[in-house]
Amino acid sequence: MPRVVTQITLFLRCLCLLPACLSTLLLGGCSHQDGNDFVTQFRQAKPQEFLQTSVDRMATLAMRDNLDSLYLLMSKLYLRNPDELRKSGFLDVNTAVKQVRQAIEQQQPLPTLGGKKDLAALSYAMSPEFLGDRVGAFIYAIGSMLVTAHGNRLEFYMTDAINPTFVNNAARNIEKATWILSQRQNKEGQPLLFSNEISEEGSNLSFATEFGKVVARLDLLTQMLDERYRRIGLNYAQSLLFLNFLPVQ
Repeated sequence: MPRVVTQITLFLRCLCLLPACLSTLLLGGCSHQDGNDFVTQFRQAKPQEFLQTSVDRMATLAMRDNLDSLYLLMSKLYLRNPDELRKSGFLDVNTAVKQVRQAIEQQQPLPTLGGKKDLAALSYAMSPEFLGDRVGAFIYAIGSMLVTAHGNRLEFYMTDAINPTFVNNAARNIEKATWILSQRQNKEGQPLLFSNEISEEGSNLSFATEFGKVVARLDLLTQMLDERYRRIGLNYAQSLLFLNFLPVQ
């Protein structure tokens, strides 16, 4: 409840500043760009965006894109592993993806994993002992790990804090999960899940490429978060150096 009140207060303050901001931007920016373009972009902005810093907005978009990458990978894995789709109990890929997506974004457990989430779910999903839909379990495990690493949130605002260490750890975990996906085999010597393929007929490295995009976004966000907190410290040091009083409201 206090967090909601804080966000509402910040939103109302932003609304009070909007007329002045618009005036400045329209008068000062028209010489550099088409005014209609600016108005169009402003109209497309959602109200909650006024409660986000640039880093908050970037983190929100990165989370959206990373989850979309996971859902794309899930569809591709089902196509490469049709037996797993049959294990899911759903007749088509879209329905199976929708169920896992809902579980990730609403932070609900996946029944086949026995309530496990994050790293525990990832270890179980890629073990020979797991007999359920391995594709759904694998993607759910990575998705729930991403959400946990970002403080159990999918959208981020001024009042939120993201730990860059956890985001960096999530990137490294995905690198390990990608290696496990390509290397781990069952008792018959077959991959637990078919993904990348290099053969005489051709190669398919699209899985590694998409996972690489997720890792790259996480690494960039980690750097942005580190820089933001570094700047906070530098600004405080500068205020001491020049004997500037800090604002209290």
